[in-house]
Amino acid sequence: MTGFENDGMRRRSLLAGAVGLGAAAALPMSAARAASGPASGTSMRRYPTNWPDLQPYGAADTRLDLWPRDDNSLILPLELRPRDKDRGVVWMRDFYVNCFQEHGAPVYVATGTTRAPGLDIAAPWNDGIFLWVAPSLKGPWRLIDTTGLRPDAEKGKVWSPEFVGENTATRTVVAPWQEYWYDDMFGKRGEVWAPEVHRFGGKWYIVACMGDHSQKVGSFMLVSEGGLEGPYRLVEGNVEKPFGDSFIGGPSFIKPGAYFHIDGSFFSEGDDAWLVLHNDLYAKFRPDMEDITTPTNLPVFAQAPYSPEPYREGVYVFKHGGKYYLSQAVWDRQYSAADGSTQNAYNRLGAGTQQYQYDSVLAVADRFEGPYSVRWTAGVGLGHNNFFTDTSGKLWSTFFRNPNFGYWADPSRVAQGAVPGIVQMEWTGPAGNRVYVERRNPGHASDG
Repeated sequence: MTGFENDGMRRRSLLAGAVGLGAAAALPMSAARAASGPASGTSMRRYPTNWPDLQPYGAADTRLDLWPRDDNSLILPLELRPRDKDRGVVWMRDFYVNCFQEHGAPVYVATGTTRAPGLDIAAPWNDGIFLWVAPSLKGPWRLIDTTGLRPDAEKGKVWSPEFVGENTATRTVVAPWQEYWYDDMFGKRGEVWAPEVHRFGGKWYIVACMGDHSQKVGSFMLVSEGGLEGPYRLVEGNVEKPFGDSFIGGPSFIKPGAYFHIDGSFFSEGDDAWLVLHNDLYAKFRPDMEDITTPTNLPVFAQAPYSPEPYREGVYVFKHGGKYYLSQAVWDRQYSAADGSTQNAYNRLGAGTQQYQYDSVLAVADRFEGPYSVRWTAGVGLGHNNFFTDTSGKLWSTFFRNPNFGYWADPSRVAQGAVPGIVQMEWTGPAGNRVYVERRNPGHASDG
């Protein structure tokens, strides 16, 4: 994670109706809050305060302060492809942004799950991984130039099952389990989900996942043999299968033995790098980065679970303020309490509940492996996100507004879902050690 220039970006959204509360009034705009920084005439620095933990453990925080709002978020104006022009914004899930230094200048990179022309969603097949780049968060956001590698292919596409013809005896670009295939139920099948981009050891890596309609469902990693635009090849450990073990899971149409751990993510520190997978799993990469050191029976993070523990996706670790933060995407479910009031919780499952928002919950630890603290709601509707810092050191999260279920699936709002959004975050300092969506009036505490 690296850095950004922040001047005036939170003043407005780039997409009309970005908050989209339907017939309800728009979310309140916050007054400019006191800037974090040294207090006048003192060496004490003022940080936002932690909110008290909601009780019981597992309750979901739905306060509007934790929503992406017009005053703290925006939709990135990614260059449109022909398929995007009618909509006017790129259709995006699992949105990912990061910032790197390249040749002494910042380069911002964006990617995510997109859909193929003619499809409403990114299944039962899509056409690969696209990258957008920009010199600042303000843009311009351009599709990365891949025309020198593939003059006849769509610009910006860095990997796809379509590239299977580039395989050679010594170089695998698309493994057999990643190729498109066909059946009577869905026709053409095979989609790639949730890509993310990393720079490690002087090389570019993309970690992604083959989705539910693929021959095998699970996470894999690509390494570039050139620059950020590629060409990319598959690492050796994924030629036969995704990372980790197979198990029974996913929709009923997935063949037994074809489901592996999804939503692969990447964390590095110094000379070491780790793979992070959904729910509790992680593994260290080998020094050559061609596989993980524990191909099966992966270790698990030590953390404070909910009871019962819900299914969690989009697991991501980032470091900020000297601490490790474990982010997980969890559905906030609404239900009626005994007194007739509507309640929200992450650990209320099954009958009598309905999905409301796909949230990012965080926990914090002193070590990568944990033990991690109790979880809290970092952002409403931020689920399957990533955190990054801009060139000024400001912390951001991505979001996309899940249109499949819940709040953003409502017919009055669904057109505002699946967008490439970012929202400013705030850190409560070395005493509080929490990260939240930038709140309107959080209050402040002082630390020496």
